[in-house]
Amino acid sequence: MSDDVKEIEDQEEGQIEIPSTLPLLPVRDIVIFPYMILPLFVGREVSIKAIDDALSGNRMILLVAQKDLNTDNPEPADIYDIGTVGMIMRMLKLPDGRIKILVQGIAKAKIDEYIQTDPYFQVKITRLVDTTFEKLTLEQEALMRNVKEQLEKMVSFGKMILPDIMVIVENLEDPGKLADLVASNLGLKVETAQEVLEIEDSTERLKKVTEILSKEIDLLATQQRIQSEARGEIDKTQREYFLREQLKAIQKELGEEDERIEELNDLRTKIEEAKMPEKVNKEALKQLKRLERMHQDAAEASMVRTYIEWLVELPWSKSTTDNLDIKAAKKVLDADHYDLEKIKERILEYLGVRKLKEKMKGPILCFVGPPGVGKTSLGKSIARSLGREFVRISLGGVRDEAEIRGHRRTYIGALPGRIIQGIKQAGSNNPVFMLDEADKIGADFRGDPSAALLEVLDPEQNNSFSDHYIGVPFDLSNVMFITTANQMDPIPSALKDRMEVIALSGYTEEEKMGIAKNYLVKRQLEEHGINEKHLNLSDSTLKKIISSYTREAGVRNLEREIANLCRKVARKVAEGEDRSFRITADNLHKYLGPPKFMHEEEQEKDQVGVSTGLAWTEVGGEILFIESTIIKGKGGLTITGHLGEVMKESAQAAMSYVRSKAKELGLNEDTFANIDVHVHVPAGAIPKDGPSAGIAMATSLASALTNRPIGKDVAMTGEVTLRGRVLPIGGLKEKALAARRAGIKTVIIPKENQKDLEEIPKNIRKTLNFVPVETMDEVLAVALKAKAEEPGVAEKASAVVANA
Repeated sequence: MSDDVKEIEDQEEGQIEIPSTLPLLPVRDIVIFPYMILPLFVGREVSIKAIDDALSGNRMILLVAQKDLNTDNPEPADIYDIGTVGMIMRMLKLPDGRIKILVQGIAKAKIDEYIQTDPYFQVKITRLVDTTFEKLTLEQEALMRNVKEQLEKMVSFGKMILPDIMVIVENLEDPGKLADLVASNLGLKVETAQEVLEIEDSTERLKKVTEILSKEIDLLATQQRIQSEARGEIDKTQREYFLREQLKAIQKELGEEDERIEELNDLRTKIEEAKMPEKVNKEALKQLKRLERMHQDAAEASMVRTYIEWLVELPWSKSTTDNLDIKAAKKVLDADHYDLEKIKERILEYLGVRKLKEKMKGPILCFVGPPGVGKTSLGKSIARSLGREFVRISLGGVRDEAEIRGHRRTYIGALPGRIIQGIKQAGSNNPVFMLDEADKIGADFRGDPSAALLEVLDPEQNNSFSDHYIGVPFDLSNVMFITTANQMDPIPSALKDRMEVIALSGYTEEEKMGIAKNYLVKRQLEEHGINEKHLNLSDSTLKKIISSYTREAGVRNLEREIANLCRKVARKVAEGEDRSFRITADNLHKYLGPPKFMHEEEQEKDQVGVSTGLAWTEVGGEILFIESTIIKGKGGLTITGHLGEVMKESAQAAMSYVRSKAKELGLNEDTFANIDVHVHVPAGAIPKDGPSAGIAMATSLASALTNRPIGKDVAMTGEVTLRGRVLPIGGLKEKALAARRAGIKTVIIPKENQKDLEEIPKNIRKTLNFVPVETMDEVLAVALKAKAEEPGVAEKASAVVANA
């Protein structure tokens, strides 16, 4: 700040006469107070000319701060109104063209008017004089004492203020001069310093300085606390370093250093024994060298150690020997699962090829079917028949790509993905790896796991699968991957293309009987601590449980009901009734309560307008009756029964077909204009959809209009077109089973579905008469009986027309 502070005391305002007109020097980034002495560097042309003018006269110049220090050519509006008159004490021209001047503040002044602005500012001023006090008031004395104490406190906190300034401050008795001197030595911002300068009343100015000092003291105290805390952290780190070094020396004396060497040697041995591929072995040794150079307590040391342990524990060269005895494998599959011939055949084919060709890529199978049909347990049986390890992970609800590919090692707590974890768990590089619930994978901001599976499930790519954590390729081509799903639609097409899809349909009633007798009953008896002597279940009992207490494609609920029976019997045995409990179809309700499901029963007689359709559901096949009736109206068609859009369109197409065949059916063409037709499918609370009820609707309409009854033992399925063609449908096996349960004798099917009859068990085919058809004419010829003798729907329709 000041270079010659003694001159402040010698300078008195009354001794110097200040002219009313002075050149103006705009000052950047500083506010000059009276009695300040400081050097200024001047480079602007306008400022240099103002200094030249001052030096040619009385060496006085008005020093005023400009509002924005970035303004190079300030206008009057850019300059504050109040500044300080300064005396230029010395001037020195610098080599770069700038001027260095030493100025001393004399007195405050206010700009009244700008006389000229070019080539430099010339202003008319009014001198501002502080009020003089003969005797200080108590408030002023208190303020001055407070300011002096605050200044000393700031110095104690480390604020750099010259000792000479402190001496002058201590001896000053003028409030205004004290305020100006303190403010000029605090290094305040321009806005704050200008605010102090512009306060005319010396007492108020001193109050403002007190407020500023308080704020500065708070800032310095906070700064000192932060520095103290930081210094404490540094001291703590240094102390820990020295302690570690001492501990290291102590461990060396105790021989504990040998343990670390032993651990590193152990890892080196494991790397050699793991028989890794050359590239992986190189990476493992590289990481081991890094570990050797690290301090054992370093944060990264544990990460590197964990990574090396993962590498050595993976089965790079360990594999189980396949059991290539095809007959023995078939026995295992048959012992574990009833039927499922197509899947068993596929596994035995794989074994056959594996026996003839040692090196082959593992197949990627996908089992698709409803819940409870044995998809997951089938994977275990395949592993047992091959003599391989079995690993299962569930993909249901997985939304993070890192679950498949792993996390990068830079993250804290990083781990390999579930594929590599499963391989490590198996302990061999050729396990049977089941990816359960592949249709329930999710996706969000963390990536798409199904996309990460593309590499895993591609035989052409998975021989060099790269996990983000491991960072080196692992060969998955020897792994036999099996995925399971309830539906194929949610699985992305790219992933679906990489898998061999094997569909598992729902079990027939006979198949469920076989599963229950051979597997479920035995398992539940063993789990409940009883045997066949305590519980006797007849075939008719099991059949009733299947038909009246469960409605499912698989056998989970069936097993629950059998378990329910076992629990009840086990309780009675535990209570002391050690006897045989014979449960029959007649007394089953005493144990399981009333039947939960009732199937549609066969009609008592042939009826007009009521046809029997066949439907497919997730829990198997069902029969449904389609009713049509005719009432007086204006040619409208009403369709009810909670039907979907496709089924409603089938009804409209059937109606259009029947109207187009009015002559062939012996109907008057004007009949349709005077009647309304109502088609209803009972069980209205159950949603129904699909095109396969088309021919059943057309037959029902034709029957109602011609008054010809439909055979009670005839059921049908097939899509109908406006031209009367019968198109193929799906789920024929389930529909045929439903027809047999309902006592149907004849089933009309589309001719194109004739090939699907091979899927139906022979014993079912023998009991049903399948009639393949291509057109509706053939359907009506089989389904419709001779015209009813009693007045029926058709006569009522004729009466309606006659009365219209």
